[in-house]
Amino acid sequence: MRIVGMVFGAMIMLSIVGGANFYVARRLYQWLNLLLPQMNAKIFIGIYIFLAVAMILGLLPIPAAVRSITGWIGGVFYGFFIYLLMFTLAADLVVLLGSIARIVPSPIPHIVLFCKGLIVVLLSFGIGSYGLYNANQIKHVSYEVQPREAALGDVRIVLISDLHLGATINEGNLAKVVQGVNDMAPDIVCIVGDIFNGDFNAIRDPAKASELLRSIDATYGVYACFGNHDGGRTFAQMIGFLEDSNVSLLNDEYAVIDGRLALFGRLDASPIGGSGGLERRDISGVIASIGADMPVIVMEHNPSRINEYGKEVDLVLSGHSHRGQVFPGSLMTNAIFTVDYGHYQKDADSPHVIVTSGAGTWGPPLRVGTNNEIVSIVWKEPR
Repeated sequence: MRIVGMVFGAMIMLSIVGGANFYVARRLYQWLNLLLPQMNAKIFIGIYIFLAVAMILGLLPIPAAVRSITGWIGGVFYGFFIYLLMFTLAADLVVLLGSIARIVPSPIPHIVLFCKGLIVVLLSFGIGSYGLYNANQIKHVSYEVQPREAALGDVRIVLISDLHLGATINEGNLAKVVQGVNDMAPDIVCIVGDIFNGDFNAIRDPAKASELLRSIDATYGVYACFGNHDGGRTFAQMIGFLEDSNVSLLNDEYAVIDGRLALFGRLDASPIGGSGGLERRDISGVIASIGADMPVIVMEHNPSRINEYGKEVDLVLSGHSHRGQVFPGSLMTNAIFTVDYGHYQKDADSPHVIVTSGAGTWGPPLRVGTNNEIVSIVWKEPR
């Protein structure tokens, strides 16, 4: 029954995506035909179909270099497609209302159709191009959090997430991310999941990526938990890569930092492809046994799980949401999660929560209305 439901859901999704593509492609062809009357329709259809399915081609068992190129092309296309669809719908609505109000003549003049298409293309291309540029930038964000009890002292925690190594743009940005982390002079570095993009073999240069991670300079080391994309058939290789990179992976385990701070890393609740037989467990008893005199920080990839933690935890670090990554995605993540970005504390007896928008992208290699970021958190002792 579950498989039938998944197939039915996939068919509905394909129908929606296919219908949206047909609508945009038809409008785009109508506009191009006004601009280039001699344009070959078959060539246009062939190019459009290739762009629309390029992301799927990137999932096929073809050479890694080809997968990388087609995946990037498909990701860029759908990043632009979001805005083509939005602006095409808006333009059609404006023209329809204009026709109803008798502002726009009927039949609609070619000049109106041409200007409508031109505006849609220019806006979509402009915003999409900005998104491509912005996805190559790394912003620095800072928070200051005070513990409720215990003499921890000032500690600088640098938080990153959602590197999605294996996606072309993210792997290229890793050097900038590492440099940004080191510039913050961290005591502890926390990587809160989605380190990989679902397939370790998609990383073009694992040795270089590992070398970059080893170059992170943190007083008490680099720690990580896995996210939903850190699973599947290459799970063991992912673990080996982190070991080689001097990154301490915590799968429902904790480490005591300098005898004064417990750092807990959670296993993701819904790993794509599984976590090599590991299962997420109830750790409330383990956290309680740590003792009230030692602050506890939890690395939990998905912020939808923050309600699992109470006064026994001081700080929860999350990612996953990307803050929607591409507007209007931020409106959806804001509606889905209690907190999809930034600092949050439900009440005085609840832990502080910090959710980062991530240091990389997933799917479309664009950032519109959001940023790739590195987060600095000063765990500041009250004076």
